[in-house]
Amino acid sequence: MIVMRYFVLFFFLIATSLSLQAQDARFNRDGVMRDTLDKQRSARPPKREKQERPAIDLYKIISVENDTTVVDTSLTVEKLYKYNYLRKDNFELLPFSNEGQTYNTLAYDFSAQNIRPVFGARARHFNYMEVADINYYQVPTPLTELYYKSVFSQGQNLDAFFTMNKSKRFNFSIAYKGLRSLGKYQNFLTSTGNFRFTLNYQTKNKRYDLKAHYVAQDLMNQQNGGLTDQALLNFASGNSQFNDRARLSVNFEDAENILDGARFYLNQRYDLIPQNDSISKNRIQVGHILNYEDKFYRYEQASPATALFGNSFVTSNLVDRTDLEELNNRVFVEYSNNILGTLNFQANHTYYNYGYNSVLIQEEGRIPNGIQGDLIAVGAAYKKMYRGFQLKGEAQTNVVGDFSGLDFKAEASYDLKDKANFSGGIHINSAPANYNHLLYQSSYENYNWFNAEAYDNVKTSSLYFNMQSNKWLNASAELVNIADYAYFAKNDLGLTQSFQAGENVTYLKLKLNKEFRFGKFALDNTVAYQNVSSGMNYLNVPEVITRNTLYYTDQWFQKALFVQTGFRFNYFTEYNMNGYDPVLAEFYVQNDQELGGFPLLDLFFNMKVRQTRIFFIAEHINSLVSPSDYYSAPGYPYRDFTFRFGLVWNFFL
Repeated sequence: MIVMRYFVLFFFLIATSLSLQAQDARFNRDGVMRDTLDKQRSARPPKREKQERPAIDLYKIISVENDTTVVDTSLTVEKLYKYNYLRKDNFELLPFSNEGQTYNTLAYDFSAQNIRPVFGARARHFNYMEVADINYYQVPTPLTELYYKSVFSQGQNLDAFFTMNKSKRFNFSIAYKGLRSLGKYQNFLTSTGNFRFTLNYQTKNKRYDLKAHYVAQDLMNQQNGGLTDQALLNFASGNSQFNDRARLSVNFEDAENILDGARFYLNQRYDLIPQNDSISKNRIQVGHILNYEDKFYRYEQASPATALFGNSFVTSNLVDRTDLEELNNRVFVEYSNNILGTLNFQANHTYYNYGYNSVLIQEEGRIPNGIQGDLIAVGAAYKKMYRGFQLKGEAQTNVVGDFSGLDFKAEASYDLKDKANFSGGIHINSAPANYNHLLYQSSYENYNWFNAEAYDNVKTSSLYFNMQSNKWLNASAELVNIADYAYFAKNDLGLTQSFQAGENVTYLKLKLNKEFRFGKFALDNTVAYQNVSSGMNYLNVPEVITRNTLYYTDQWFQKALFVQTGFRFNYFTEYNMNGYDPVLAEFYVQNDQELGGFPLLDLFFNMKVRQTRIFFIAEHINSLVSPSDYYSAPGYPYRDFTFRFGLVWNFFL
């Protein structure tokens, strides 16, 4: 962590020195002292000319894969879907009652291309920003964005972002997202922070390109174990004396978990052949990517809840901490040719150190304190345009180290003029289970296991198809088969443990989206269908998820105000919803209780004034008259009716 602090300090010194250089220079470009110029200006004030703001498409957002989009200040229904804590469409997620707590998963995505284990506590990672979540920028003038949204009692949610170009080729950005929300239930407070700093640089001859970022994140949630059995009866009764949810008893009031991490990322590449024009036939690039991350997950509890989690080695001040330090270096060479396409070769070295401070000796055996080692992987990628088709393929495999791993992906896409884009492919992956399946230690006796030598790799193969068309509809289909699926579930004692499935899991997901417009009215529809044809005891999903938004748009006050108002309806069918374990910060499979089948109706009135989007949302208004049968997980009620408001505001200086 000390190394990481030096990295961010180094970044700030660069940005500060460049700014001071511009501010403190005594001479202008012609060699005239600024004092002389100031006297001339005071004698005859220059005529000020009104300057127009640069075109919006010059404010560029660049992903880690070099995909470029532009800043968008419009107010659309998609902006409404992304107006939430995650700042992304959460159609396939079901939030818990308090902002910033975890989400239950309604539909799954198995497209990850990992070939080494991933850090556990996945229920705490929904707002943990990974490498792919960090963007880089190029802007003609300084740009600021402020996101604000009210929360659930005593707190606020703010995401503040600023970027500017020191020169045409050097950009930096700085941002911080902070949340504090007390929540409606006892001991369910959320306090989180995500700090980001990025650099984007290119030399004048455009042969060297650098992207770098530093991210520091701390995500804390108080935990209460859900409502007690009596409190669940009181919640479902609809008795008005329990409308104040703080009156409902919870299983404990002295626990919290936190995910904390810091990452330094550096991505640089260099053109060996000067690119003098845009029609050069050959291009050879060499590159290096460094990714260093240090993170930990901690669970604390003043008095162990043995009735829920079993016996404990301690009687008070329980503290469980899991650490991971990972350093990855990748070098690559990429050759591009107008005829042959683009071919990339790469080699990776990863050092990993996961574990705990001590070894645990039990009657059943010895549980080590860590998993440590080095991995070397090699890979290749290829892409080419051929007769209107975009062909892509990539593969990588571990060749040295204690973990085997393989990933292969092949994809073809086609643009049908301006009507639609079609894509489809195959994905095959073999990777170790997450670290907390392989090794876990806790002060709770049941939460201790070592499966690194017993578990096989999780093997996933999938076929997928996508169609994107504003004219027709958006559609996607995915068929996934998983062998040796690793999951959490209750054992015979009713305590959570890690398991590996004894049969294959076959999962089908179909998703459709279409918007219908009728003058100033529109109806946006998204429907997902899911089916698990084998392995139903290991993977539970609702059969149908739907979101339907009926809204009206217009321009008022001589087009100075753009308004968007309507209703949003969400629904998913009843199913065996996953339970939540706060000790692991993981969801576990349960097949005893079906939940869901309740509608969620929101009323919204949104406005846009210049570059400011203002949101007013009455959430879950049908809960005012419907039975109290809505849950985010067994023992955890979903949100009641609440009125929330906020804005997203862009400043162009």
